[in-house]
Amino acid sequence: MQQTAEIGYNSKVEGEVIVTRADAALNWCRKNSLWPMPMGLACCAIELMAAGASRFDISRFGSEVMRFSPRQSDLMIVAGTVTYKMALAVKRIYDQMPEPKWVIAMGACASTGGMYRSYAVLQGVDNIIPVDVYVAGCPPRPEALLDALIKVQNKVAKEPLLSTQWKTP
Repeated sequence: MQQTAEIGYNSKVEGEVIVTRADAALNWCRKNSLWPMPMGLACCAIELMAAGASRFDISRFGSEVMRFSPRQSDLMIVAGTVTYKMALAVKRIYDQMPEPKWVIAMGACASTGGMYRSYAVLQGVDNIIPVDVYVAGCPPRPEALLDALIKVQNKVAKEPLLSTQWKTP
């Protein structure tokens, strides 16, 4: 009986204090709560939806809250072919997102125009907005999107947050 009471209480863990930088703590919160803005423009959007399903479960990474409002999003996932007709809408939605914001170009069409070398298809979404991570494939697997999400999370975790906010001009 006395042994179980000793196992339940660990004075080393409960008596210590965690010391960290404010940047590290805030970036940990930010990286584990990215809210994607899905821009499903073609067949890659089906794979984006599959990443949110139970088999792949994007919620393990804190990104299950797909926001269809740019004001509430901080990660844009451009999935599919970006035509010139849609390019202005993609740019407008990106501009409406608050800072800081990140972009994943999902699939060959969003990254380079894919197999479409025509006057109607934008040859890469990076011509209108900055892209942080490219996902290869036609269409890419949901695992590839989750890998891109992890890369964005690593980028967020390394960003200086408070030191850039409090600098005097």
